[in-house]
Amino acid sequence: MMMGAKYEDYLLGTAFARPIIGKRLVEIAKKEGADAICHGCTGKGNDQVRFELSVKALAPQLAIIAPWREWELRSRDQEIDYAAAHKIPIPVSHDHDYSMDRNMWHLSHEGSDLEDPWNAPKDELFIVTNIPEKAPDKPEYVELEYVEGVPVSVNGEKLSPAKLVEKLNEIGIRNAVGITDMVEDRLVGMKSRGVYENPAGAIIYYGHNDLENLCLDRATQSFKQQVSIRYSELVYDGMWFSPLREALDAFVNETQKTVTGTVRMKLYKGNIYSAGVKSTYSLYSQEYVTFGEDEVYNQADATGFINLFGLPLKVRALMKKGNLK
Repeated sequence: MMMGAKYEDYLLGTAFARPIIGKRLVEIAKKEGADAICHGCTGKGNDQVRFELSVKALAPQLAIIAPWREWELRSRDQEIDYAAAHKIPIPVSHDHDYSMDRNMWHLSHEGSDLEDPWNAPKDELFIVTNIPEKAPDKPEYVELEYVEGVPVSVNGEKLSPAKLVEKLNEIGIRNAVGITDMVEDRLVGMKSRGVYENPAGAIIYYGHNDLENLCLDRATQSFKQQVSIRYSELVYDGMWFSPLREALDAFVNETQKTVTGTVRMKLYKGNIYSAGVKSTYSLYSQEYVTFGEDEVYNQADATGFINLFGLPLKVRALMKKGNLK
């Protein structure tokens, strides 16, 4: 979260959960003396890569069994029929066959009628989040406090990370924030359409960005934004246990030392609006930026700055006109 990483416009809810599950799978396999790990991921998706890379990084001696790639199952319908024939209880049916992944951070939906990007999501698709049309007609304000980039309290109430996410989910759900409908580029080479419900994440990311705008200098923030793209790709691609991801974590931890303060946001019918931000580490100075009279800034200094900053453009223009000496 402190990295502010999004893959395209996706808050990585499934992607960063898979290494956690993969790590636990390895722990259990070692405890039970297993020689292989089996997963049910499709051969078309990203999760097969994420699980297997986690196993390769933590227990390369374990074999992988992937029925979708090895058996004759070629569709979700065939899987549903197989489960029914073998009396295996599953939470999907032929009438509701979306591919879904849910954890405390998000809920994702793929497949079924969503495979056609022209189809709008049905209202009944949304299991977690309210829809904007049914959200309250009055905006709700929320204050989120961060310490070194980590959210620690909601509306003045100190909460553990898990409780904080639960609280923000409750607030976000009520106001229908955090719905993302997107076409994304899968690692395996095809585009896919996903609908994500991520109320708490949307609020946390928005507030964190507002606070960084206040507390980080231009060069650091610009570079961090570039790094966040690469970081998101690493997480999305299943490279959580890579040296590069660990190195980038060290960078972002350094940037967050001054990202401490409080952000106020207005939530209204699926939207989040900035409504105030403050920090003891703020780099914003009203005295410097004011359009009124001040005693700290000499506007005449801008002339020399612009002359130097624009010198390469001036030299090139003179060269093109044949006037460069």
